[in-house]
Amino acid sequence: MTEDTMSDEEFWDARYGHSDQVWSGNPNVILVREVTDLQPGRALDLGCGEGADAIWLARRGWHVTATDISRVVLGRAAGHAEAAGVADLVDWQHHDLGESFPSGEFDLVSAHFLHSLGDMPRERILRTAAAAVAPGGVLLVVGHSGPPPWDHDHAHVALPKPEEVLEALRLPDGQWEVLLCEEHERLQTAPDGSPATRTDNVVKVRRLSE
Repeated sequence: MTEDTMSDEEFWDARYGHSDQVWSGNPNVILVREVTDLQPGRALDLGCGEGADAIWLARRGWHVTATDISRVVLGRAAGHAEAAGVADLVDWQHHDLGESFPSGEFDLVSAHFLHSLGDMPRERILRTAAAAVAPGGVLLVVGHSGPPPWDHDHAHVALPKPEEVLEALRLPDGQWEVLLCEEHERLQTAPDGSPATRTDNVVKVRRLSE
């Protein structure tokens, strides 16, 4: 089986199964920056990976629903939460977000780097994410604005600019406040160990209270 014939779930199960740790284990920098001052409530973490963001939120008192398409990584993330002493604050759920979505309303919905090599309906998923935000709650979307300079295989993956992300959300006029819609650069280490600059983007919007 090749990457071209794998489903998204098979691809991510294989990637996470290949190594005991894929990501750094640290929460995303933009999540920490933008959420630290928010009052903890119910949070939804879309594409939670190994669970660093969900665990960070739980440690700050959030009750977190964390989803991923990979059952392999959900088991790993649950183990990390247990070790961190926050297992009772995180509900790990398996979802192919193009097919199913967690129920309920959330004070924070976070989607960090929700990209896929497959045919994932990202715009539709993010609109569903916005619909899950409770009045007064926040939707935080962080993504890549372009592929890394060393990786040409991802050139066909849709990596929209922040304005395009915001437009695709189709937020009703008068019901949302745009808090952030911008690009930012960060340093990343290339596979050969050399430093490289990535351009990412962040969209942060708040649903107005009814």
